[in-house]
Amino acid sequence: MAKEAVKYVWEGAIPLQIYLHKSDVASHPAPPPALVLAPRIGYLPLLIPLIKPYFKDSLPPGEDSIWFDYKGFPLKWYIPTGVLFDLLCAEPERPWNLTIHFRGYPSNILIPCEGEDSVKWNFVNSLKEAQYIINGNCKNVMNMSQSDQEDLWTSVMNGDLDAYTRLSPKLKMGTVEDEFSRTTSLSSPQSGQVVAETDVAGQVKTARIPVRLYVRSINKDFENLEDVLEIDTWDDISYLNRPVEFLREEGKCFTLRDAIESLLPEFMGDRAQTSGEERSMDDTEEADGSRETGEIKLVRIQGIEMKLEIPFSWVVNNLMNPEFYLHICVLVKAPQR
Repeated sequence: MAKEAVKYVWEGAIPLQIYLHKSDVASHPAPPPALVLAPRIGYLPLLIPLIKPYFKDSLPPGEDSIWFDYKGFPLKWYIPTGVLFDLLCAEPERPWNLTIHFRGYPSNILIPCEGEDSVKWNFVNSLKEAQYIINGNCKNVMNMSQSDQEDLWTSVMNGDLDAYTRLSPKLKMGTVEDEFSRTTSLSSPQSGQVVAETDVAGQVKTARIPVRLYVRSINKDFENLEDVLEIDTWDDISYLNRPVEFLREEGKCFTLRDAIESLLPEFMGDRAQTSGEERSMDDTEEADGSRETGEIKLVRIQGIEMKLEIPFSWVVNNLMNPEFYLHICVLVKAPQR
C-alpha cells in the first residue's frame, strides 16, 4: 500500500481559471473563464479535451494550434503542471489564472505539441532517461509490453496510483534505502530509485538519482514572496537535467542540502547562504572587494517549501513524479557583481 505522502502527491491538484485569449474570441460577449482542477503530476495539453468543448461556440474557424500562457508568458507543455506552478508562482496564486490560445503558436519559444501523443512520447522518453541513469540501460522500459506501457500511461493520466503501483515494479527501478529511511519506515513502493551496493566493510556506495532542477534567478532582494518580480523570458530560468550522486556513509545522513550542493555548488558552498541564515562581514566581503555570493531563497518540491536538512532518501521515495524524476524548483538571489 502506498504511503500517505505519495498518495498526497498523486492526489495533488491546482485550481485553474482559464481565459480564452481575446484574439480567439469570435462571439459576443466573450465567454467566462473555464474552471478546471489540474493534477499536479499531469500536463496542460491533457486538459484540452475538458477545455475545448467549453469554448467551442466562441472559437473562430480554422485549424487549432493550442497553447497556454501565464500573464503573457508561454508555458512549456512538457513540464508537469505542478512544476510550472511552483516555478512561476513564488507566492501561490489560487486559482491560477491562465490564458488558452487556439491560434498563433509561438514556435520560436515552444516545441510543437500534437496533443496527448506528444505528451505520452515525452513521458516514455523521460522514463527511459531515468532508467538509464539508475541502471545504466533502459531495457526494462524497452522490453515492457505495449499493453503494459499503455496501462502505465493511462494510470498516470487518470491519477490511478493503485494501477501504477501494480505496473511500475516491472521497470525494476528499485528503491532508495538508508538507515534513516529504514528506521522511520519512510520508503514507499511507488518511489524510486536503485539500492546502492555495499562493499565488504559495510560502507554504502553511490546511487544515481534522476533530477530535473529549475533555477529561477532574481537580481532584486525581497521581503515577501508576493514581491518577487514576474518572469519575462525563459532565459531567466536555468534548467539542469543531471543525476545526483547519492553519497551515503554509515552513521551519516545524506540530506536535501547535500543533493542541491552537488548541483549548485556556487550557491551551497562554504561561502554561500540560504535564506534565513546569518552571515558575517568576513563571509560576504574579501579584503580585495570580491563579489557577494548568491543566496537560495526557496526550495519547492511538489508544492512543499522544503527544509534543507530533510533526508534526501525521504524526498526521493515520496516526492518523485511518475516518470521517476525528482523535480526541484529553486529561487535564488543572484550574486551582486
